[in-house]
Amino acid sequence: MGLDLGGTNFRVLHVKLKNGVVVSQKFNNYDVDTETRQGEGTALFDFLADCVSDFAHKEGVADKVLTLGFTFSFPMHQKSLHNGILTQWTKSFSATGVIGHDVVVMLQEALERRGDVNVRVNAILNDTTGTLLQGCAMDQRTRVGLILGTGSNAAYLERADRVCHWESERHGEKEIVIDIEWGAFGDNGTIDFCKSHFDRQLDNGSLHINSFSFEKYISGLYLGELVRIVLLHLANNRLLFNGILSKKIQVKDSFLSSYVSRIEKDTVDTQSHETESILQQFDLTYNDDDVNVLKYVCELISLRASLLVSACCARLLKQMDKPDVTFAVDGSVFKFHPRYRKWMEIFIGLLAPNYKFQLLLAEDGSGKGAAIASAIASRLEKTYH
Repeated sequence: MGLDLGGTNFRVLHVKLKNGVVVSQKFNNYDVDTETRQGEGTALFDFLADCVSDFAHKEGVADKVLTLGFTFSFPMHQKSLHNGILTQWTKSFSATGVIGHDVVVMLQEALERRGDVNVRVNAILNDTTGTLLQGCAMDQRTRVGLILGTGSNAAYLERADRVCHWESERHGEKEIVIDIEWGAFGDNGTIDFCKSHFDRQLDNGSLHINSFSFEKYISGLYLGELVRIVLLHLANNRLLFNGILSKKIQVKDSFLSSYVSRIEKDTVDTQSHETESILQQFDLTYNDDDVNVLKYVCELISLRASLLVSACCARLLKQMDKPDVTFAVDGSVFKFHPRYRKWMEIFIGLLAPNYKFQLLLAEDGSGKGAAIASAIASRLEKTYH
């Protein structure tokens, strides 16, 4: 089984594998409301256990002995394959009593409190690692797992002899997965040179101020809000909407990142149907110039985001120094933004011209990857015990 937690909804899966490839899967999505995400930690894990039980009973596997891979898309100190201590909440989570604790133990204890399913959590991983595993099953050239969705992060394969800090026993590994946690890049001020006053305003209104700075430039949780902040600035200076703002557009986080993708699609298709529909949704009075300005704002913010991500990807190509690398990518921004992928292909090629690469959409890589990790963990247990 696999459990994928990283945003406002999460997924429980039951997967069948053959030769390391997913041949069938059943899954169900569950919403995590604000009270659960930001309330008491034990209640959060009880809720996760409730959903695992609900899924197992609906799929008729509640009476079976099952292992579960847990994709936990938050920064953690991972001492082993089945141990992960949360170091910091990100995105829209802030549940109390979890930071500094082993989330595998918390989930296992919640499952045991229910007592109606025989599920053992035997692997924990980041969503980037899950996407990397799923990518490897799809294309053996995969060496990077990249998330471009609500949040953003990457994991890549590094030579083991380059890794100095190693807590567990070694077994002759030649490569190791490195979870970069690049969402926090710039928290020490190293990229403040590209931070505008719009970025500072967004950061000051975020749940985690002065934290995960890089993610706030590039991820789906923030792109729409950044566009909204720019629009308000332009209107307040009478450069947009004749200086008149509706109440709806003034509501924080009301401008979704999916709207940015829809407006960008209009730009690609040289039309304005989606853009005008969104403006009408916000009860805004507009003219053709307003439409064009909104399109341009979405283009600039999207272009900057793709360039920043591409710079990191180019650096990974140089670090790995392999002749042919596949990036397995998952996430709503990469999947639905009409130009993000194309821009990345252009920018990475410009920044790392001597390396061959390709971008591979690995849909639900984090969920399927969790199940693959659980299967790998089960095999390792048999091998070394």
